[in-house]
Parts: sequence; C-alpha cells; structure tokens
Amino acid sequence: MTEKQSFMRVDEVAQELGVSKSYAYKIVQKLNAELKSLGYLTISGRVNRKFFYEKLCYGEKERSGN
Repeated sequence: MTEKQSFMRVDEVAQELGVSKSYAYKIVQKLNAELKSLGYLTISGRVNRKFFYEKLCYGEKERSGN
C-alpha cells in the first residue's frame, strides 16, 4: 500500500514530533477530545492525519517542501 493511511498511530506521532511515546499518547488524546467535541468519531491511540498537521501549523505545502 503506497498511499498514506488516514490515521496516524502514536508511534508515528512520537517520531514526527521527536517526543516520547507516552507524551505522544497525551497529544493524541487531546486532539481526539477536540475532534469528539466537534462531533467526530475517534479511535483510541490514533488521530486523523490531516487534523494532526492542521493543529500543528503544518500544511501539505510546508510539509512537502513546495
């Protein structure tokens, strides 16, 4: 599968941010709580990739270097 998954796991969040896995869990929980308050279904231990990058002030352009 060459296409990126819609959801990021905690390991990937930790790697992307350069933080510990336990801190990444806290970030994922916080982001999921925000999504849940907006009425979205969330998955424990995973966060929507697009929402993750939007909340961290990254856009596709900045991340891809364009």
